[in-house]
Amino acid sequence: QVQLVESGGGLVQAGASLIHSCAASGRTLSSYAIGWFRQAPGKERDFVATITWSGGRTYYADSVKGRFTISRDNTKNTVYLQMNSLKPEDTAVYYCAASVNVYTDYRSYNYWGQGTQVTVSS
Repeated sequence: QVQLVESGGGLVQAGASLIHSCAASGRTLSSYAIGWFRQAPGKERDFVATITWSGGRTYYADSVKGRFTISRDNTKNTVYLQMNSLKPEDTAVYYCAASVNVYTDYRSYNYWGQGTQVTVSS
């Protein structure tokens, strides 16, 4: 059992930056990957980025490479998503999720945060 609590959504203009955080509790994260996904209205939930807790290996969707950075703070059991150069097409509800392996398909993740809205105006 893993509980994930997200914070950091908001309304920003194109080109702005935003930081999301995902605080985890309930079970050791040593064997987990923490991923970020997003879902726009009427769209499927898409992979954004993921990081392995023990090794810190990172993976990014092509659409966010060079703009978004995922990181972790072991002492706080928290994963961060730094989003720079935001675009209107980044507008979505963002979710963090935990998996026992690294996947880019949201269906493979076991635990989910509550989701936070990111809106980017042009």
